[in-house]
Amino acid sequence: MTRLAIIPARGGSKRIPRKNIKEFCGKPMIAWSIDAARESGCFDHIIVSTDDPEIAAVAEAHGAEVPFTRPPELSDDHTATRPVINHAIQEATGLWGLPEYVCCLYATAPFVLAEDLQQAFAKLRDSNADFVFSAGRFPYPIKRGFRVNGEGRVERLWPEHRYTRSQDLEEAYHDAGQFYWGKTKAFLDFGDPMSEAGIAYVLPGTRVHDIDTQEDWAVAELLYRALNQR
Repeated sequence: MTRLAIIPARGGSKRIPRKNIKEFCGKPMIAWSIDAARESGCFDHIIVSTDDPEIAAVAEAHGAEVPFTRPPELSDDHTATRPVINHAIQEATGLWGLPEYVCCLYATAPFVLAEDLQQAFAKLRDSNADFVFSAGRFPYPIKRGFRVNGEGRVERLWPEHRYTRSQDLEEAYHDAGQFYWGKTKAFLDFGDPMSEAGIAYVLPGTRVHDIDTQEDWAVAELLYRALNQR
């Protein structure tokens, strides 16, 4: 086995109940990620790591594999993504051998496209980087940012840029939360994508959208439909 996609999808979402399989623009949310992975042709296996039988059934119905059940100690509200991915790598290795490349693809990424996965993998394969991950631009210069205290008073985070023109401030980026391509060893060694070991695959702002609340969900559906109508 050379390339493995891992989609983490536990069943205990609190802010949006059953988030991973809730219908988004006509099909379960997780199906968008599975379909993009399948259409990309990048993967020998596309597996879903879940503790939930219903999520497993939906994933398999849309063409993913669920060859193991995620253990309870990796399924609570406090478990980080990397231990889940590394557990899935170890399980998959026992079945098919150690992969050379792994892609962590989030279950709530309806704006991800097959060509994103293809092009990001090409960047990883053709470079000496350990990771290539989806990124977005901050829409406003972060060095104009400030903090707000309990009384509503503000303090500039970068007071030295009080008079710097916006166009002279360095552009800043953030994790877009769609996917992380990486070399298997880099995942297992807990390497950091957001370091010199990582390359940012920058997405257009129209396709960068966190979906953490019901309001986020409603806005994302409106945006998705508008983009596809256009």
